[in-house]
Amino acid sequence: MSRGPMRVGSLCVVAAIVALTGCTAGPDFRVPQPPAVDRYTAQDLPAATAGTPGPGGEAQRFALDAPVDPRWWQAFGSGALDRLVEDALARNPDLQSADAALESARALAQAQQATLWPSADLHLQPTRQSIAASTSSPLASGASIYTLHTAQLNIAYSPDLFGGGRRQVENARAQAKTQAFQREAARLTLANGVVATAIQEASTRAQRDAVREMVALAAEQLDAVRRQQAAGVSGPADVAAQEAAQAQVAALAPPLDKQLALLRDQLAVLTGRTPAEANDLPEIDLRQLRMPATLPLSLPSHLVRQRPDVRAAEAQLEAANAQIGVATAARLPSLNLTANLGASALTLGQLGRTGSGFWGVAGDLAQPLFDAGALARREEAARAGERQAAAQYRSTVLAAFQNVADTLHAIEADARALLLAQQFDAAAERSWQIARGQWQAGAVAYPAVQAAQQARVQAGLSLVQARAARHADVTALFQALGGGWWERTDLPPELVAQGR
Repeated sequence: MSRGPMRVGSLCVVAAIVALTGCTAGPDFRVPQPPAVDRYTAQDLPAATAGTPGPGGEAQRFALDAPVDPRWWQAFGSGALDRLVEDALARNPDLQSADAALESARALAQAQQATLWPSADLHLQPTRQSIAASTSSPLASGASIYTLHTAQLNIAYSPDLFGGGRRQVENARAQAKTQAFQREAARLTLANGVVATAIQEASTRAQRDAVREMVALAAEQLDAVRRQQAAGVSGPADVAAQEAAQAQVAALAPPLDKQLALLRDQLAVLTGRTPAEANDLPEIDLRQLRMPATLPLSLPSHLVRQRPDVRAAEAQLEAANAQIGVATAARLPSLNLTANLGASALTLGQLGRTGSGFWGVAGDLAQPLFDAGALARREEAARAGERQAAAQYRSTVLAAFQNVADTLHAIEADARALLLAQQFDAAAERSWQIARGQWQAGAVAYPAVQAAQQARVQAGLSLVQARAARHADVTALFQALGGGWWERTDLPPELVAQGR
């Protein structure tokens, strides 16, 4: 028989395999388009927010499409705050857990990539064997007990005919990308949590200090009322009223002390410490925090590329899309190729001798015929999973846009609130000074002084809270815009080419 037709047939088979391995089942992934909007809020943003004299009262303007600093917390100009954030990024166990999850997903993706290549195994098998006495020995010596040494190399390869393997690799890489973005989201959430908690802690301390000052002033006022009583100008009712007023102000301190301790504990845990080590943390002075006059505002079309939670949802959608190809390819023919080469001998030294060798080549082409619809249902499930991931992606995008819009509303409203709070504080201070002077002159009854004193306490606390709210709004904006991760130089490999 001529070898020509056999060679031609073999070449045709090889060509067919090569051609088929270029096919990829399932749809190719396409990045969803961002919402077709050019603004975040229904109303136009003001050219600048309201400004207030004093710490934290600077008017702010938005710089459209300005870069977002990945070390955005440095905008507050506090070295103590910078140290807290850097400490948390280096020591927080939740972030370390996210790092490990990313490493695991990356290794799994690399392992999946390896399945596209042939595999080879080497076996060395000594076998001690005894044959039945009624059976002739295969050995020339006629021995019924002997040892057979076998060395064998096995090679296996499954050509990815319809791209099911490549889709599995695509899925694994998308899962690794998901973990990378979730790690960035965890990093951003951690930094935001540290800054927000530090601001709240500074606000609570400032309120506690204000209460202590007010308690001291109330005590001075009580002494004045008692002197008035001794002089016969005031009665016991005025003394009792001032004692009640002093106790009322003093009662504000314990809840603030409690909140301050809880916030210090929270900061300790965020920075990888136990609450017992909270005294090692620096204290932030709210009045020393700088208020950035210019705030970045990303274009709406860029937001979906900047938010790590949106990008994680996109990667999940990519993984779900790849699963369709995996399920589709499972319904198509598969080919497995195997080969083995080895030798068997009675002693290890005889393994390389002539006549001890053997080899084998096999191929297995399989096509699913009947499975009661199981493979078809799995493909339907994969397509439904892709639709679910797409809906979750859209939900995440909408939440991101709402997050930015809500933060912009808060920045504008809280700037006005600080201005009003300062006006209230100044007016309450004047009212208290006037009422006290008039009472000392006998022009007004003591309840007027007490009412002015209560208003002064409330105004002082409201001013501190309003100042802290503005700093918290800046923190929230940087988080809502994605935190500037794409500007960093230490990105994991999965994100190097994923920037805006």
